[in-house]
Amino acid sequence: MASLSSIPTLSKFLSPTPEALPFSKPRFTISCSSLPQHPHGEDDSSVTSSLKTFSAALALSSLLLSSAATPPPAVADIAGLTPCKESKAFAKREKQSIKKLESSLKKYAPDSAPALAINATIEKTKRRFENYGKFGLLCGSDGLPHLIVSGDQRHWGEFITPGILFLYIAGWIGWVGRSYLIAIRDDKKPTMKEIIIDVPLATRLLWRGFIWPVAAYRELVIGELIAKDV
Repeated sequence: MASLSSIPTLSKFLSPTPEALPFSKPRFTISCSSLPQHPHGEDDSSVTSSLKTFSAALALSSLLLSSAATPPPAVADIAGLTPCKESKAFAKREKQSIKKLESSLKKYAPDSAPALAINATIEKTKRRFENYGKFGLLCGSDGLPHLIVSGDQRHWGEFITPGILFLYIAGWIGWVGRSYLIAIRDDKKPTMKEIIIDVPLATRLLWRGFIWPVAAYRELVIGELIAKDV
């Protein structure tokens, strides 16, 4: 029976000596910080304002991208409404509209101006009814499309998306006009520039107005959106 002294210990294999190692790798220490360092003593308020502006721009872009997405096919989940492309009343109304135009077309020569206008109207009518069915609108028993304004995401393209675009365009026009009045208020004759528009200045402000939600949010944060003497 071998003695215990002849059995190599476990620590000899698990803890090799420094001479047994071929080389030793240096260790690096990486430190992470959530806020940028300001070696020149910059104020943190500018950083906070930039972050808030970036957050507003990101939220706006996400909203516009989600609104521009193609809506899914309509489902007859509203009582009494069915998809227009499957509605018999909707198909009947389309046939009646086209038939009425074709009856008026018989009164004119094929190459006359009224006949060409009626043919163009017939094509527009067919295209309109086709789009109603393709975009998944829901029709009632009267054969007319019904807009769903309950906030259901499947029907955003019927009311929510056009409403957001309307508010954006209206706000853009108002913001550009406000910016123009602010820009000319220190002029010698500001009233004349309201009558005779300064085209270069208005054009420059026109392009800046596309980011009016971000600019409005920034002025609200720094306290410049509302006049202080009001």
